[in-house]
Amino acid sequence: MSFLTPPEQGWRRYVAIGDSFTEGMNDVDPQRPEQFRGWADRLAAMLDEAARERGGSLDYANLAIRGRKLDDIVGRQLDHALELEPDLVSIVGGGNDILRPRADLGALAAQLEDAVVRLRESGADVLLATPTDPKDAPVIRAVRGRHAMFAASIWSIARRHGCAVIDQWGMHALKDWRSWSEDRLHMNSDGHRRVALAAYTALGYSPVDADPDAPRSPAPSIARSQQWRNDREWATVHLRPWVGRRLTGRSSGDGRPPKRPLLTPPE
Repeated sequence: MSFLTPPEQGWRRYVAIGDSFTEGMNDVDPQRPEQFRGWADRLAAMLDEAARERGGSLDYANLAIRGRKLDDIVGRQLDHALELEPDLVSIVGGGNDILRPRADLGALAAQLEDAVVRLRESGADVLLATPTDPKDAPVIRAVRGRHAMFAASIWSIARRHGCAVIDQWGMHALKDWRSWSEDRLHMNSDGHRRVALAAYTALGYSPVDADPDAPRSPAPSIARSQQWRNDREWATVHLRPWVGRRLTGRSSGDGRPPKRPLLTPPE
């Protein structure tokens, strides 16, 4: 849903800030296998095409880094974004905070709103996103109530400040595991593609012949024994390292720079 209208010639300077979701994990770019693509990169390409059809063009930066909590996103990343003088900023964060046992949802919402106010005062339009619904997700389904409360706060912030919102919570396609990668925490290429289309729609555009929430054919059934083996492999390969990093205070993004620190044309 959008509480804003696209500029006549489209946006000119789009900056994305956030965590692993906006960095693009696990949407592998076939042209650059060492780097993820992701929904924000895909959205930037669509916005550039829309701008060019109207005589404009778009430059794009992506400052998101995996593992980052909201403090960093609305701190260093936001400061960097404002230095680039964008006219559109997507800000998606808080997911890593919500997983912490003592997460203060009210404080997180206040942090996010303060960031939105700074962006709106700078003249930039803002794109937000609700969390996905983790009802059937391993581990994080235990904090489904927190996800729902944070989603409600995002809608309230958007209404107060005229933002667009990607309604991931309401996307049925994202409840299908075929939209997710093997780690069950990050979307695969199809999931990122669908979110990019949903973002494009939320910003007031109409994708041609594309429905971000188009239904799939029924998923093939999996024998219980195979599902058990899949779960055991997932716990060993993905869950154990993830838990280990949190117990030791480490992040998968430690030492990583943003993948697109400067405004350049989308690829």
